[in-house]
Amino acid sequence: MRHAIKLAAAGAATLLAALPAWAANVAEAVTEAAPEAAAAFTPTADMVSKGDTAWMLISAVLVLLMTIPGLALFYGGLVRAKNMLSVLTQVFTICAVVALIWVTYGYSLAFTGGGPFIGGLSKAFLMGVDATTLAATFTNGVYLPEYAFIAFQMTFAMITPALIVGAFAERVKFSALIVFVVAWVTVVYFPIAHMVWYWAGPDFLPAATDDAGLLWAMGALDFAGGTVVHINAGLAGLVGALIIGKRTGYPREPMPPHSLTLAMVGAALLWVGWFGFNAGSNLEANGIAALATINTFVATAAAAIGWLLIEQIAKGKPSLLGGITGAVAGLVAVTPAAGFAAPMGAIVLGFVAAGVCYVFVTAVKSRFGYDDSLDVFGVHFIGGVVGAIGTGVLADPALGGQGFFDYTVAPAVVGAFDMGGQVLTQIKAVATTILWSGVGSAVLYLAIDKTIGLRPSVEDEREGLDLASHGERAYSS
Repeated sequence: MRHAIKLAAAGAATLLAALPAWAANVAEAVTEAAPEAAAAFTPTADMVSKGDTAWMLISAVLVLLMTIPGLALFYGGLVRAKNMLSVLTQVFTICAVVALIWVTYGYSLAFTGGGPFIGGLSKAFLMGVDATTLAATFTNGVYLPEYAFIAFQMTFAMITPALIVGAFAERVKFSALIVFVVAWVTVVYFPIAHMVWYWAGPDFLPAATDDAGLLWAMGALDFAGGTVVHINAGLAGLVGALIIGKRTGYPREPMPPHSLTLAMVGAALLWVGWFGFNAGSNLEANGIAALATINTFVATAAAAIGWLLIEQIAKGKPSLLGGITGAVAGLVAVTPAAGFAAPMGAIVLGFVAAGVCYVFVTAVKSRFGYDDSLDVFGVHFIGGVVGAIGTGVLADPALGGQGFFDYTVAPAVVGAFDMGGQVLTQIKAVATTILWSGVGSAVLYLAIDKTIGLRPSVEDEREGLDLASHGERAYSS
């Protein structure tokens, strides 16, 4: 298996070498299409809305709620009791570590200019940022306090690597995981966030339309992180699961969730926090934020019901585990489409995501025999792909979607929508994310495995990582 992964990484690296030329062509084409620069523009404090600022601060807290306690309890309830504390510790520690990395250099690499793949270090240690500096929204002449934007995006950087741990839960060394996370957010997450989300802002695009990430300049649509978060983390999780190997005793020994009650509480907190994740990604408290909110309601509900219906038909009994898994699949799928799709389209997307993810979590996983402990690949990667490509369809105004805005004119106007062309662009964005995340993650896992080792001993694994790694038990009896 490792030999196959190395061969795949080598082949992907050859393709990666061609990306700089591709990026240069995209940037050149966008620059040629832009109008001449207007007069220099400087944002002022009167362009900041207290309502927008309040919404963004609340959204940042909601996304943190998704991770701790939401994701931690969801994952913790799904593992065996002897590994409950280890999962909680992993998720909590990842949040703390990434928060410090973000303000040290992560924000600067992701959200400053520098190139199509990665930003620079002009704002490392938040140099030049204070309570008076501003960050652009998606509306000409509307800004946020930069600290609010930094805090919001920090929570995305925190939850993404935390999602990965579910793929190889119950069989990874704590120290190795933290080293991997530090390296992974630097090599994989920050560049993809830059490629997908970085741009100079609507007021600056007429003067510098080439000042944008690769996928943004290409015209890829990702409202809240289908590529950046879910495809990225889901693929990294699968690569880790393959390199680390299966849990001791898998699949011969039963490994049921130790507490579906806690898993349901965690899933509910994920759903609540996801409103900050999706609606907050609009950066403004307006009609599009309201659209993202209702889509987050209905796509999730449709996916949960869809999964339960499939179980009723296939097994004769709908399960709580199926319901909450379907809900998460719906949340994942609607993430890139939240501000683009109409509510009826979001419902369809939720049902489709439930069906496709169900097949991967059950039939495909069983057929290929990989041990994706908590179905990170089957739900987050597959749901992310369904959502990312589906966005290219559902954003079409002919289907009630919002289309996309041409920010090179003020005020911005809805551009002409080409569904076929947009779907192709979405596929290119998915492929770029797969390439970058797959190769980068494989290299990092293999490097750590060959040095400090990724996996605990069989004895520690059988004892449980709560005691073996942390000297504590989740439960007293």
